[in-house]
Amino acid sequence: MFNLNELRMYSETRPKISGIRALCCCLAGWMVLVAGCVAPPRDVVFQNSTIDALLAGVFDGDLACGELLEHGDFGIGTFDGLDGEMILLDGRLRQVKADGRVYTPDPGTRTPFATVCRFQPDTLLPVSGPMDFDSLGRWLDGVVSDQNVFCAIRIDGDFRTMRTRSVARQGKPYPTLKEATRQQPEFAMGNVRGTIVGFRCPAYVKGVNVPGYHLHFLSSDQSCGGHVLGFELAGGRCGVDVLDQFHLRLPRGVSGFSSVDLSKDRAKELHAVEK
Repeated sequence: MFNLNELRMYSETRPKISGIRALCCCLAGWMVLVAGCVAPPRDVVFQNSTIDALLAGVFDGDLACGELLEHGDFGIGTFDGLDGEMILLDGRLRQVKADGRVYTPDPGTRTPFATVCRFQPDTLLPVSGPMDFDSLGRWLDGVVSDQNVFCAIRIDGDFRTMRTRSVARQGKPYPTLKEATRQQPEFAMGNVRGTIVGFRCPAYVKGVNVPGYHLHFLSSDQSCGGHVLGFELAGGRCGVDVLDQFHLRLPRGVSGFSSVDLSKDRAKELHAVEK
């Protein structure tokens, strides 16, 4: 049985203990919230599937776009069934469909192939034109001479011309990517302002990603865009983020991926599709 002094001590201590418990609960909840909002790590390329699987016709998406955004705020790719071109810019996902228009996909939409990163440029430089696709590549190779690292490329500028393409959603049985792009719609734009989003990948990722430059475009008014085929840049600003880590996620539960022959050399197919 408590005596009077013990009862007084218990009464004075209990609110303090309750306060400590409440504080611990609040801290635990805050830590859970922060853990769910942690930004993707810097200097890491995150990729879903391989380019050769896409070339071979593995178009079934297995990774939700909402989950893809957990790995980056910048990147390119495509959507389930090869339904258009993906542009991820400033954390906002856009889809350029075969009609040339820009849409906002649902977070549950899945992707069969995408490459993303958390974009924080190491270098910001003005770009003076006129400059086309090839000359821009040579200029960027001078900016980052190390050809064995990945680079995320962002160019905000004015383009005298911009030529892009998209691809219509494919039905099963899926064709190869080369066959699917034979009927690709192409779009020609003149005097357009917008942003190039893409990557320069090292030669040793052949079969896994696109060696060299792989670029997509989104106009500033978000009315048009697509996979870049060619352009003439009048001038703008270029940001380059050098990425020295690579994370490859392979599809799970996709029968097309588990059965596809990835031993073939598809370099000629890739060149035809990209250009």
